[in-house]
Amino acid sequence: MARLEIEQVLVLQDNYIYLLHDPETGATAAIDPAVAEPVEKRLAEKGWTLSHILITHHHDDHTGGVLALKRATGCKVLGSRADAERLPGLDIGLQDGDMVEIGSIKGQVLETPGHTRAHLSYWFAQDEAVFCGDTLFLLGCGRLFEGTPEQMWASLSRLRALPDATRVFCAHEYTQSNARFARTVERDNPALLERIAAVDAARAKHIPTVPALMSLERATNPFLRADIASVQHGVGLEGADPARVFAEIRRRKDAF
Repeated sequence: MARLEIEQVLVLQDNYIYLLHDPETGATAAIDPAVAEPVEKRLAEKGWTLSHILITHHHDDHTGGVLALKRATGCKVLGSRADAERLPGLDIGLQDGDMVEIGSIKGQVLETPGHTRAHLSYWFAQDEAVFCGDTLFLLGCGRLFEGTPEQMWASLSRLRALPDATRVFCAHEYTQSNARFARTVERDNPALLERIAAVDAARAKHIPTVPALMSLERATNPFLRADIASVQHGVGLEGADPARVFAEIRRRKDAF
């Protein structure tokens, strides 16, 4: 089976659009195209033709370029069936457990609500990659605009259960600011302290921090660690229900 080629396109200062290309068939998908022109430019540079758009959720910084790209290429637009009325140009509605096919390459749809009431992540197991939109950020997670702490904790728990070697492709370059907050929750986590130094060094050279391995997120991201004693101690909720601990971490981050 062909290996998925992934192009990462930085737009709007800190948004990432991803292009997924199957070299066997030439099929190419864009994930969360906030704007059209940078996508068209990268496609032209690579000699690729857009065949699909995959949407994680309805926010404009994830969908703003969808209609222009659809008009220009005739590509198919895929996204949450439950949020069809808010997704521009939707052709195919998806739900949990569905498979998406980019040529010969298959990915699984994971429903990961919390940031919004209908948010999807796309997991390409063969290629060890998950595209998680604004549910999971590196060292962080999305704000709870429409969902509950219980929903978001369940979604994050589902993502953290993916294999260690899974590469986490989130939609924003927020890692450095997330790292500053993470240190206030777990001050003595050696893996976190080491990671903060690496993130600061990368950003000083304008090097992306995305993607990162799920194993690293599991060891350092406080939002994935609400059931870990050191994190619970850090927010004064030893032994509490993890969803409650998560809610307190999210409350602190919102005010950070």
